[in-house]
Order: sequence, then structure tokens, then C-alpha cells
Amino acid sequence: MARVPAPARPLLPRRRIDLRRVATADFPLKLTAVLIALTFWVVTFASAPPTEVVREFPGRVAVERPDAIPAGYVLQGQLGDVSVRLKGTEAALANVVASDLHATLNLAVADVHNADPQDVPVFAEVATAGVKVESTAPATVTVRIEPITSRDVAVQARFANNPPTGTFAGDPAINPSQVRVSGAASQVARITAMYATVGFGDAVTDLVQSVQPRAVDASGATIDGLTVDPAVVQLTVPVLPTATTRTVPVVPAVRGAVATGYWITRVTSDPTVVTVRGEGAVLSTIDQVATAPIDVSGLGADRTFQVALLLPADGITIVKAAQATVTVSIAPLTGSRSFPLVAVEATGVGSGFVAEFDPPTISIVVAGPVPALSGITPGQVAATVDATGKGPGTYTVDVVVRTPAGTTAQTVQPTRVTLTIRTR
Repeated sequence: MARVPAPARPLLPRRRIDLRRVATADFPLKLTAVLIALTFWVVTFASAPPTEVVREFPGRVAVERPDAIPAGYVLQGQLGDVSVRLKGTEAALANVVASDLHATLNLAVADVHNADPQDVPVFAEVATAGVKVESTAPATVTVRIEPITSRDVAVQARFANNPPTGTFAGDPAINPSQVRVSGAASQVARITAMYATVGFGDAVTDLVQSVQPRAVDASGATIDGLTVDPAVVQLTVPVLPTATTRTVPVVPAVRGAVATGYWITRVTSDPTVVTVRGEGAVLSTIDQVATAPIDVSGLGADRTFQVALLLPADGITIVKAAQATVTVSIAPLTGSRSFPLVAVEATGVGSGFVAEFDPPTISIVVAGPVPALSGITPGQVAATVDATGKGPGTYTVDVVVRTPAGTTAQTVQPTRVTLTIRTR
């Protein structure tokens, strides 16, 4: 009987893959690894810096007048407002409100000795956390930085209306009769008159009022930005019955601006008053007689003018006088100019020695007429100490200051320095 051969056995045993076992084997370890990876992803995503954007603030920001204006100077010009571009996250930008934004001028880069218009950078800041200012538009504002000066100006009465019917205003009395006006040199130089304006009531009584005097220029426009001391004057105007004649002041009609750096110290008229004649109702409306226009443009010295008196109204005549002699007195404005870094020099140092100073520079404020101050160059203001006869050593010495003719050293800081003499 023939043998049937057995089927051939494979050389390697066949393995059976259990998918359930693959998924569940070491399950706690695999779950821990997944949780660690997930936690790492969450931490990485949360710690990533948020995206910043640049956006323009919807409103405009007013440029504030800076507090750090150098002493003795005033800022002239309209500061206006600017638009501001901000940088930050969307969430931070959404929290910005108008009160968080402030803009001012960066006067640290301005030239305080230049009275001409100059462009000064705008510095803006925001108080909201996480937000900063990217830029402003415009980036600069045009202003003028002028020295402050002052002058005494006589106060004149001016009436806003007529006194009651059947009366007229007598000669006004003003106490004090003049005030001191301070401000930017260009503004003070424009002053032609200082008026205290009052209005009459319906009752026939003398007018007594406390009034703030206002400065006006040659065109009659009010000059703002000035400081007046005292700020208020007492004005008394008698209200008198109407008569066929009346005595009123002569008011010189000054026009134009005097030379740069000068001001009108006084304007006098001869006669100072005139008598006018006419119908009573018309006389009650007349409180002065003006002269023909007097042009003082470019005037830099005293001058006398012969000018006609103008009839104030139809039907009114001037008794006797037909013209007036008007004298315009001119004087240079006074002011001050700072020289903060004047090098100290020694005179009389012996041969073979050198001199050193502590501090090496001093600060000098020079006072005098504005035209003279504007022409001073730094080399014309000198500070010296006398080292004559002094040998090597250290000395405390007085500083001698020299300024151009017509000017004086208003302040010197410091007045003494330490002089050290050494051998070369």
C-alpha cells in the first residue's frame, strides 16, 4: 500500500495579530503620553504673544500747552490738535478712551533764542496698558518762543453807550491812571492804547465802576495774551446836564507800528482839551475830539506833529483851537536774555602756569534794551577771574562779568568759582 506524504510545515510559525490587544496594551502609559502632549500644546498656544496692530484713534487730540517753558519766555501760536496712530493688541486698543491720550510740545529741541516761527515736534503718550503711540499727524506745530517784556501804559476811558438823554459825560477819573503790561515782546510793542470801557445806565447818576482795562493796537483790535497789573481799575465818570458848550479831551489818532524793539512811552497833546459848541442833544453824544491820523510807522525816536482837529459831528464847532501839537515819545523796549554756558577765563596767569576752574562755565542773564539784546553775540559776554600774583594752588575767587555797552548783567550764577593753578 502506497504512503501518502504529509503536507509540508512552514519554516516559521504563523503569528496571529490581536488588534484589541494592540490598542489596550500599556494603555495607562499611552494615555499619559497623550495628556502630556495635549498639555504642552495648550501651554504653548496660551503663552504665544498676541498679535499687535496699528490703528488710528478715531478722535483728535488737543495739543496741550507745555509747563516747562523757560523762565522769561512765552509761547506764541495756536497749538491746535493732532491725529494719533496707536499700536497694540485688538483688546488693548479697544480700551483706549480720549482721556488716556495727551499731546504736548517737545520744547527740549526748540531754540529759545530764536523769536522767529519754528516747527517744534509734538510728543504724544497714552495711559492705556499695552498700547503705545506709533506716530502723530502733523508731527510738528509752528510756534514762536519770545522773551517776556513789560511796560507802563496810561489807561484811557472809553464809553460803550451814551449817557441818559439830557445829560453828558464829564471828564473821567481813573485810579490808577496807568498799569504795567507784560507779555511777549512782539505783543507789547503793538500796544497803542489801554482802554477801560464802561456803559451808562438809564438813571442820571455818576458812573462808578471797576473795569478790566484792555490793550488795543493801531487798528483798534484787542491784543490778547497780556498780563495787566493791576488787573482792575476804578473809573468814575460824572453825568452832567446838557449845555450849549462842552469841554472834551483831545485824543491823538495814532496809526502804524513803531520800529522793532521800541514802544510808545507817551502821547501828549497841546491843547489836552477843547470846548465844543452846538445843539444840546448832539453835544451829549460827543465825548472827545480826535486829531487827523498820525502815522508813527518805523518811528525810533521822539517826534512832534502838527495835526488838525476833526469836527466830531455835523452842527458842532470847536471854540478857538483848530489844530493840536502832538508829541509821540519813543523808547526802546527792555528785556533780558540768558547765556547759560559762559566759559570762565583767567587773566594775569604767570608764565609756566595753567589755570583750571570749577565749575568751568557760569550762567549769565543780561538785561537791557531789546534792540541791543538781539544783537549780542556769545563772545561779547565774558566771565574772567584775576590770577595776578598767584602761584600753584587752589583759590576761591570772584567772577568779573563783562557785557556790551548799554546792557547789564542781571543775574550771575555762580558769582565765585574755584581756581586751580598748576605748573605746565
